[in-house]
Amino acid sequence: MTPKLSMTPKVSILSAGPGVTLQDAGRHGYLRYGITAAGPMDPLAHATANRALGNPLGATALEVSLGGVEVTAEGGPVGIALAGGEFRISLDGTPMPPACALTLQPGSHLVVRAGRAGAWTYLAVAGRLDLAPTLGSTATHTRSGFGGLDGRALRAGDRLGIAEGRPGPADPHALVAPWLARPAEEIRVVMGPQDDVFAEDQVAAFLAGPWTVTTKGDRMACFLDGTPLTHAKGYNIVSDGIAMGAIQVPGEGWPIVLMADRQSTGGYPKIATVIGPDLGRLAQAQGGTRLRFRAVDRAEAVAARRSEAQALAGPVAMEPLIRTDFSAEFLLGRNLIGGVVDGAGAHAP
Repeated sequence: MTPKLSMTPKVSILSAGPGVTLQDAGRHGYLRYGITAAGPMDPLAHATANRALGNPLGATALEVSLGGVEVTAEGGPVGIALAGGEFRISLDGTPMPPACALTLQPGSHLVVRAGRAGAWTYLAVAGRLDLAPTLGSTATHTRSGFGGLDGRALRAGDRLGIAEGRPGPADPHALVAPWLARPAEEIRVVMGPQDDVFAEDQVAAFLAGPWTVTTKGDRMACFLDGTPLTHAKGYNIVSDGIAMGAIQVPGEGWPIVLMADRQSTGGYPKIATVIGPDLGRLAQAQGGTRLRFRAVDRAEAVAARRSEAQALAGPVAMEPLIRTDFSAEFLLGRNLIGGVVDGAGAHAP
């Protein structure tokens, strides 16, 4: 059993790009007051990072956008796990896998940068981030200005105290989490609740696609480009509730997928809803990604949810890092000629 640390460690933010926030599993039960849940854009990756450290799956973690983040530890070592898209991670200049667990020592420098795939990654800490919940949750809803740290995105100089902190692995390890490999080419949806607003050929066109993820998306919505759809019965309906993953089709005809920071109600018809297990798959799609939707029935959606839950039923396996490739940045930072000798056996200067 790992002994608890007597000190109070902190995660210190050295720099943060736009959109780095604190997210737990979300703020549920307040939709009737117009408050949506917030929570992680990729719930599976968020839960994976927490599971790797033995935290509750919904524990508060840093959600890191393409802008990246740089952090260090203060007051003691901090156990950390990262999981999500294929971000570029480095610890004191040494590259790490995009999904990894390690112990961040005081003064060490952890850098998280956007990589070749994925839009979000999650930095969980071993223990509990010491935050006061708002309406029972620490999830940051920046548009509403509450949750997280003062209801805002994180920035340089912020310090996050950790209660019941624990170190991570003595040496960095890669997380074995194959379920995080989720190309976005196909996104499963349940049709409705207003697909009857569209003629059959328009429903077929919606499913045939392809649709391209644009670059103007954020935590509120994912915007799609392609051949616009037309409405058979107009595009204004009586406003009703909006679930995460609901696909609205406004008058212009380009679908909009509502995400974690969506509004609570809306008056455009919803042709379909992305199933829960594919929300993270869609959220990780960078601008320019082409995708298609596939309609599934409720039974397939439930089976997918159960399969996802099974992946996180036990501990997340880890593998020690074995260096087989070295980047130019890594090699340039090392003394590669130390120990060279001349013909007489003496060390070269």
